Amino acid sequence: MSLVNTVRGVIDTSELGRTYMHEHVFVLTADVQQNHPEEWGDEEARVADAVAKLRALAAQGVTTIVDPTVIGLGRYIPRIQRISEQVPELNIIVATGVYTYDSVPAYFRHRGPALNETLGTEIPDPMVDMFVTDLTDGIAGTGVKAGMLKCAIDREGLTPGVERVMRAVARAHRLTGAPITVHTHPGSRTGALVKRVMCDEEGVEPSRIVLGHSGDTTDCDQLAELADAGFVLGMDRFGLNTGTTFEARADTLVEMCRRGYADRMVLSQDAACYIDWIDPNVMPFLPQWHYLHLGEDVLPYVRERGVTEKQITTMLLDVPRRFFEVP
Repeated sequence: MSLVNTVRGVIDTSELGRTYMHEHVFVLTADVQQNHPEEWGDEEARVADAVAKLRALAAQGVTTIVDPTVIGLGRYIPRIQRISEQVPELNIIVATGVYTYDSVPAYFRHRGPALNETLGTEIPDPMVDMFVTDLTDGIAGTGVKAGMLKCAIDREGLTPGVERVMRAVARAHRLTGAPITVHTHPGSRTGALVKRVMCDEEGVEPSRIVLGHSGDTTDCDQLAELADAGFVLGMDRFGLNTGTTFEARADTLVEMCRRGYADRMVLSQDAACYIDWIDPNVMPFLPQWHYLHLGEDVLPYVRERGVTEKQITTMLLDVPRRFFEVP
């Protein structure tokens, strides 16, 4: 038996069921929301809207979502607890980590390794202890323990801040065994940098890392290379068709399944009930970017093009379960 932490407590991995490995409930800019909450509006209405949307997702047969909302994305666990209590048919796994494409948040700039040169000695990174505490003791007194670690690398590449977070996440993984998801930018081939820093240098097994947003590319040779190295590919932005198309994302999934990589892929939409990074007036131009898109549109499309029920089960049940099981 292997156990995984969810918002409502510990469950066995056999209870995960159909799992979407990268969905958010809310993505928020915390300082803006605290000081300019006009767009957010009524708290109760936002919670009720989230409950309704997650109930609809569960009604499609999805049993678990992983919500990789961490520092930099507006994580606030008490609100997620309220929502989870009203949707008991859906497990929510939350994450710990830091989301940045460039510098570390200001809080960390003059702490830990940033002081090494000044003090002439190596100072431990406080991020590691913070992440480990979230995983083992719980988050901010809520009793909710994170079940996943999260970091990011985008088109800016391996900046000092990004590298520092990646190493802190890797070290927290080695202390706890918690799996990792990394926001990547396939167009910049950042998966290779993840491998060098987190695997080759920090000792994380590639099989313990989801390379998020792998489906942003149609370069199946690149994806096959990363899968062959042992990584799990996050085909996790279905519906977010900016710079790509529905068909490009779905056809890439079809081709990767044809090549035999269903057992190295997980599926999601990277959707949210509300994301303040985008003007609400823009959202109507992204009509497929919602929790139900995979079930309503993507899976029927790929079935028609040869993806089998066994492969779908592998991607939605077997790979997530294996990923969370202790090696």
